[in-house]
Amino acid sequence: MEGAGRRRQNAIYRAGVLGRRPAVPTDFAELERRAKKASSTTGWAYVAGGAGEGRTMRANRAAFDRWAIVPRMLRDVAERDLGQDLLGTRLTAPVLLAPVGAGQLIAADADLHTARAAAAAGVPYIFTNQGGTAMEETAAAMGAAPRWVQLYWSTDEALVDSLIHRAEAIDAGALVVTLDTTVLGWRPQDLNLGSLPFAKGLGIAQYTSDPRFQELVASRKPNKSGKTEVTIKAIQALIEITRNHPGRFWANLRSPKPRASVETFLDIYSNPRLSWDHIATLRERTRLPIVLKGILHPDDAKRAFDEGIDAIVVSNHGGRQVDNAIASLDALVRIRDAVGPVPKILMDSGIRTGADVFVAVALGADAVLLGRPYMYGLAIAGQRGIEEVIANVIAELDLTMALTGVKNLSEVSRELLVPNPA
Repeated sequence: MEGAGRRRQNAIYRAGVLGRRPAVPTDFAELERRAKKASSTTGWAYVAGGAGEGRTMRANRAAFDRWAIVPRMLRDVAERDLGQDLLGTRLTAPVLLAPVGAGQLIAADADLHTARAAAAAGVPYIFTNQGGTAMEETAAAMGAAPRWVQLYWSTDEALVDSLIHRAEAIDAGALVVTLDTTVLGWRPQDLNLGSLPFAKGLGIAQYTSDPRFQELVASRKPNKSGKTEVTIKAIQALIEITRNHPGRFWANLRSPKPRASVETFLDIYSNPRLSWDHIATLRERTRLPIVLKGILHPDDAKRAFDEGIDAIVVSNHGGRQVDNAIASLDALVRIRDAVGPVPKILMDSGIRTGADVFVAVALGADAVLLGRPYMYGLAIAGQRGIEEVIANVIAELDLTMALTGVKNLSEVSRELLVPNPA
């Protein structure tokens, strides 16, 4: 019986006989190196960068290094099942694509490339709230394939409701509320370049396509605080804002709406006052399963489940928000021990390979979110690059399960791990 791992290996090796190589490298180090080469300076800073001195990013990887897999032998693993039921969605493997904002910095139509790749690979895609394409168009690109939708809680409650209703209308499988970005973290790579994609109209298409947001823009009073300094860079930024706004370029250039949209977004997109009181209103506002993303403390996890939340994502935002924060994998262990085996827990931040997925599942994750690796595949080879990254991660997970002596995810347990003596 040929599993996902052998199918992927055989496809690569057979193509190799014809002189063809994979579109993207199969190891993460080379994937990252080539993606950096293919990306713009500002794109790479935004996607690959982290908070502060990068200690949380390094901690995410060091946490995986502290565990070693102990393979078991002679267990007849010819037939393996990587499937998992999660919030009404049947996963073919315990992998979803994480929401990554402002993907236009890496490739035009990044959201559409990602949606089509996810559909082709059979994994759910969590639409980013900070995308370059409206969720309706992105959903259409996926057909009937599963999708979830991320929500950044705006300071305008009517906009929150509008985004939720749109997520329901496109048959989202869950609403993923991001908790850890009520303000942007200190990100030196972006700060040193003076680069914020949203200030140039990138990554705000969920807003400019929203009827409530359009009302807010229309009601915005003109800025009369004084003249804006005119520089070459300011003119270039205005052109970018105009180009990134929906509609025809020349009509946008004569309109105040593109700039007003950017200013409105920057004013309201996230809510520093977000609290458990806000979360408590969600059951009355949506029929969708509710997922809270950004949980790192066991007490927050317990409260989430006590409040009736359907699942959480243990995440430190890929190390992009708080420097020197706890590694997501370390937090996963503490949270799973605290809440027990039943609640649904996903995990992201630091996942690079199929072996990483195996370790995360063994330590209590029901599934993981893949982030930077697929964005690097996008940078190198577009949709095909994303598809190959997904295939490589799932293939290595399948082979790791086979070589470790397990047939399905329920057999992937902490008993197969030991603290790494290295």
